[in-house]
Amino acid sequence: MGAEIGDGELGERLAARTLELVDIPSQSRAEGPIAAHVIELLGARDLGDGCVLAGSGAPVLLAGHLDTVPTQGNLPGRRDAERVHGLGASDMKGAVAVMIELALAGAAFDYLFFGREELPASDSALTPLLRRETLDYELVVMMEPTDNAIHAGCLGNINATWSFTGRAGHSARPWHADNAIHKMARAIAPFSELEPVEHEFEGLRFSEVASVTMISGGIATNVVPGSASCEVNFRYAPGRTPEEAEARLAELCPGELVVTSNSPSGPVPMGNPHVDRLRATLEWAPKQAWTPVAEFGRAGLDAINFGPGSPAQAHQAAEFVEIGRLVEAYRVLEAFAA
Repeated sequence: MGAEIGDGELGERLAARTLELVDIPSQSRAEGPIAAHVIELLGARDLGDGCVLAGSGAPVLLAGHLDTVPTQGNLPGRRDAERVHGLGASDMKGAVAVMIELALAGAAFDYLFFGREELPASDSALTPLLRRETLDYELVVMMEPTDNAIHAGCLGNINATWSFTGRAGHSARPWHADNAIHKMARAIAPFSELEPVEHEFEGLRFSEVASVTMISGGIATNVVPGSASCEVNFRYAPGRTPEEAEARLAELCPGELVVTSNSPSGPVPMGNPHVDRLRATLEWAPKQAWTPVAEFGRAGLDAINFGPGSPAQAHQAAEFVEIGRLVEAYRVLEAFAA
């Protein structure tokens, strides 16, 4: 690696790189410009479909996604003495900045950048890449926001549409109709009382949770609706198969339920010497979300989540990443590569 620099200079370098990346718009499906920027910076290999690989065959791969959710009035970015603010700062352009600066310093990793992570897994750019390219690594560090802890495994993620049928009629004479929205309201009311259900897997406690996330119905203000529907999201723990998870959701949502996507959970790597080295100095916790660790796991690759962003900041309108966290992540990985 290059000459050692102090934390102050490193922080300035990482903050500037993060702000540079934040200011390149890269909403999902529009990652072309930022992928081209990474290729130019690192002389990296263009794998197509917005995927970029740098390195020469190290045993450990650092992976980061280039895309963001839609803007919420948080572009362009800005910075102050302690934080970089803006779209994707925490999830996960700060992490991508750490990857780039490590690569430029010659840290002995390979580096994978990809897009469409913020979309449903069926639209991922990573799964097709793992099918068409042979990636052989002893460990993948997926640099999702973890506050610089190791988050192992990840939850599975089901999206489903729950539909209700009634009978349309005039709102002045509702007794001649059967209100589908009222039916839906009664059915979804118990969701407000649902408590997280803890499941232990490989010594970690994951919380299974179900939420109604969207509702729709009605055609006019003077018509009792004859149909209505809602979108339901279910996050399930490792150890439960996708089929078991769908069966559980069907118990929670009796009636007409159509699963629109089901992204399996991610395994917890046990007995991996690289993971054991990192666990010796870092907090070890479950990943209470779905991440591409699941995709790497299905491809037969051990993977963990580790990154400088904060999970609480992801997708926030006022999103930021702390510069001190960027420096800390860099130093952890710098030592790990040595």
